[in-house]
Amino acid sequence: MPQHKAHVIVISNEKGGTGKSTVSMHLAVKLAEEGYKVAAVDMDGRQGTLTRYIENRQRFCRDNNLHLPIPALLTVVPEENTDLIAAARTDAAAKIAALLPDFDAVIIDTPGNKNYLFEEAHKFADTLITPISDSLIDLNAISEIDFAHPEKHHAGHYAGYVWDVKKHLAAQGKPPLNWIVVGNKISALGSRNKNQVFGFLEKAAKAYGFRLAPPIRDRVIYKELFLQGLTVLDLSREGLKHRLSVSHLAAKQEIRSLAEFINPSAK
Repeated sequence: MPQHKAHVIVISNEKGGTGKSTVSMHLAVKLAEEGYKVAAVDMDGRQGTLTRYIENRQRFCRDNNLHLPIPALLTVVPEENTDLIAAARTDAAAKIAALLPDFDAVIIDTPGNKNYLFEEAHKFADTLITPISDSLIDLNAISEIDFAHPEKHHAGHYAGYVWDVKKHLAAQGKPPLNWIVVGNKISALGSRNKNQVFGFLEKAAKAYGFRLAPPIRDRVIYKELFLQGLTVLDLSREGLKHRLSVSHLAAKQEIRSLAEFINPSAK
């Protein structure tokens, strides 16, 4: 039988605190629900948020005799000895490459700072998803704007980095990178700041080559579910006694919308 090659989804932003691990876990569970064989790679192994999330899920399933979809897990801890980084980079790339023939999807959660693991993750990307908050500071990573003259802007440091990634992938003969920016942990309340951020992102999408996905709201339920390793997609499962609120149903739809948005031909 011919080997298939996983679609690699990299969840990344050159900034911490944007909810990358939560997005990674929810997408992994959503794809597993649909019958895909999914692996999750925690490239931020020192902090290990995604690793703990999956371990919490494994423990919750054992303790409650449940059979929930759980992605396979690879955790990579950064090497700090500069003399060993070249070998560690090669080893990390080899471990990711080894997953590709055995899975339908590999989801890579990156560090919140640019290091060699951050760089290696991007080299594997078929789809890149960048969560961003409704903050002008976060926007600056995508597009640096002179707010006195908003028509004047240029690529922020992360958008510039993604441009270099696109050139690298093209040189390897890979299809064009499917870059998606999604508002995450977004307040339900309207604000001038939020409107500014997403107004600028809509204008920047064509200039910098990304698609802007429907936003994901900031909901307490995401924080509450982490300790059990659950996602909003699990709340209606048999054996889980969660009363679904309107907010929970809306959260499930937001995750479904992001998963569907990965396919550009569906838009």
